[in-house]
Amino acid sequence: MVAQRLTGAEIIVEYLVKSGVRYAAGIPGHGAWTLTDALLDRSDEIRSVQVMHEQSAVHLADGYYRASGEPMLAFTSIGPGATNAVIGMATAYVDSTAVALFTGSTHTSMRGHGVLQELEQRHHADNPRIFEPVVKEWWQPSRVDELPFVMHRAWNAMRSGRPGPVLLDVPMDIQAEAAEVSIPDPAEREARGRTRPDATLVERAARLLAGAKRPVIVAGGGVISADATAELLNLAERLGAPVVTTWNGKGAIDETHALAGQTIGDTGSTIGNALSASADVLLSVGCRFVDWSASSWRKGVTFAIPPTQLIQLEIDEREIGKNYPVAVPLVGDARAGLADLLDALGPGEASTSYGEEITKLRREWEQQVEIKSGSEATPMTMARAVREVQAATLPDAIVVTGAGLPQGMVKQRWVTRGPRTHITSGGFSTMGFTLPAAIGAQLARPNAQVLAVCGDGDFLQTMQELAAAAILGTPVCTIVLDNSGWISIKGGQQTHFGRPAMTDFMRDGAPYSPDFAAIGRAFDVHTEFADVASEVRPAVERALASGGPSLVHVRVDRDLAVAGPDKTGWWDVPVPEGRPAYDDQARGRAEEQHR
Repeated sequence: MVAQRLTGAEIIVEYLVKSGVRYAAGIPGHGAWTLTDALLDRSDEIRSVQVMHEQSAVHLADGYYRASGEPMLAFTSIGPGATNAVIGMATAYVDSTAVALFTGSTHTSMRGHGVLQELEQRHHADNPRIFEPVVKEWWQPSRVDELPFVMHRAWNAMRSGRPGPVLLDVPMDIQAEAAEVSIPDPAEREARGRTRPDATLVERAARLLAGAKRPVIVAGGGVISADATAELLNLAERLGAPVVTTWNGKGAIDETHALAGQTIGDTGSTIGNALSASADVLLSVGCRFVDWSASSWRKGVTFAIPPTQLIQLEIDEREIGKNYPVAVPLVGDARAGLADLLDALGPGEASTSYGEEITKLRREWEQQVEIKSGSEATPMTMARAVREVQAATLPDAIVVTGAGLPQGMVKQRWVTRGPRTHITSGGFSTMGFTLPAAIGAQLARPNAQVLAVCGDGDFLQTMQELAAAAILGTPVCTIVLDNSGWISIKGGQQTHFGRPAMTDFMRDGAPYSPDFAAIGRAFDVHTEFADVASEVRPAVERALASGGPSLVHVRVDRDLAVAGPDKTGWWDVPVPEGRPAYDDQARGRAEEQHR
């Protein structure tokens, strides 16, 4: 390594260049001026991306990572700019995505004096402690010559083991001052390779799988992040085991494959829940068994562990046995662990014989899906709208969702063909995620069709990022499924409490929606409107063909009977005593297996 005299900001940028980072997204407040100035000098290698809200910068970086497997930088100024990014970091943390966030911080000589935008009443320059629950690690260097060490430690923490977001809170004077430093080679400082599970335990797991009559594989987001889909399919075919998927595992197997058992959980599929609940041996890969994917752990709805025996392959040992007892714990990388299991099984034919049952369950699920997805009703069902949107796309199109009915509807009904093409704020279920994350996915995969499928409430939270898309020229197609309210929340209130509260957007006694087509035109993006099902596909096709950012406003039915995805599992939401749903919830809670 050759020593050179660099400012703190130049050190950061040089390390990003060495690490292959191509984009940095943020808002250039005064706390980040020195960084944005240093980025100018390396603009051929790293493109600076403007967003309109700091939350969106992190969501954009999150979507970029999920679509590509490579991290980028998000940056903000000091104070409110930084705290605006918390929700994005929480989303990335819960879903285990690698995001690096740079925030400006108080100059070291002024710490604790209450400079502009400093938090200091309890501890000087205290902003990073707001982020502590939502980052893997955070750093606040006090000297310029610390930065090379901090950078390789941060990149190592972010990408190794279970990926996750990290925070660099860099004082303004440390960004500006210079020192003689050597920039580390990432190849010599970062963890490479894959952690393999214990060989003895792999052999035990292989014997258990080989003797299973009804094996099922549960694919979580860890399969996608480990690039383990090929190994997953090979093992599934060797065993004759169907593969069911969680929110973030969707795409781990082509959903047209004969062994695709579709999604599981509260808003999963009937086939997925039936197969996983009746398995004698369950192999979970990169799956946390959260409430939405496990039907709040109610026995026999999505899982029954026991009597089902669980083999859990997981990179994070803290997840092993957290919610269910484990027959064989396998701590290791999903790709390496699946390859080892396949080797341990050796060549042979699948010993299971319930392929006809899988086919029958799939046919029944398809018939159920058709009721809403094939509906000719006016206003159109959201399910029909989603079907028409997908009909306008290529098989490898990327679909992005955030919170609300579109998230569950896409999970149930969008036919996902490959990994990194279904991106959703799964564990944190964040509103406002969809559009900025889709912009990030489009930057990562510029030749792919990228669709941001959002409800009106979700879109209204970060619609300002249409400006970011327009400035960048990214051809993201934003689909606004408009039902004039928080209808997902309304449905839950009606089911569990018997009456809704504060969920309908009403004016003068009638449902209210802004003119989303006019909003699109105001941002100077290609705009379409569809009021009936037959208009949706051609509208989306025209939007995608426009070559630039676009918005398609689709008005959908808001009637709770047809508005949302089919409820196929169970969700434990506390209900006040005396309400109609109270007894049913109490009975269901008594059957939960996580305690």
